[in-house]
Amino acid sequence: MNDERLASQLDFIKLADHLKSVTRRNYLAGGERLENSAEHSWHIALMANVLSEYSNANVDLTRVTFMLLVHDLVEVEAGDAYAYDDQAQSERKRKEERAAKVVFGKLPRDQGERFRLLWEEFEAAKTGEALFAKAVDHFLPVLQNYSSRGKSWIENGLTKEQVLQYNACVRNGSEKLWHLVVEMVEEGSRLGWLKKPSK
Repeated sequence: MNDERLASQLDFIKLADHLKSVTRRNYLAGGERLENSAEHSWHIALMANVLSEYSNANVDLTRVTFMLLVHDLVEVEAGDAYAYDDQAQSERKRKEERAAKVVFGKLPRDQGERFRLLWEEFEAAKTGEALFAKAVDHFLPVLQNYSSRGKSWIENGLTKEQVLQYNACVRNGSEKLWHLVVEMVEEGSRLGWLKKPSK
């Protein structure tokens, strides 16, 4: 292929295909299997468009959607860091920074920089768009766990406090979705899907 720009773009598209092979520790809502990161990215992008009226701020939905579609691409190189694994989370930032150079470096420079800036905006969670994107990114796994009768919560021995603490960022992007998180976690705890904290 003699079109260097197009060749770079196609290389990036082929690399992004590997996101379908990155398995997460969260089950589909029906509990039949674990989801992959590509499914998660698509689902939260859709969710953001359906639930945008519950954002705390008026947001540019196109920007939110694009941010959600690219935010996990670094997992192609870095893998998925399980939310409730303290060691994985402590290493995540360093691994993902390195991965971002590789993944977004596949694109022509102008596109690579644009994608990288969106990824950084999501990670920083300071803009209205990033706060809402982060909110739906955290809300969906809670909804999936609740819908699958706490399957992943039970398997990983999580407590109500752990789930609420990790997902507290939902409140920064959507008060409405945060109230639902609290309701689902409280109900999950009452039903025994979340273990009692050790004294």
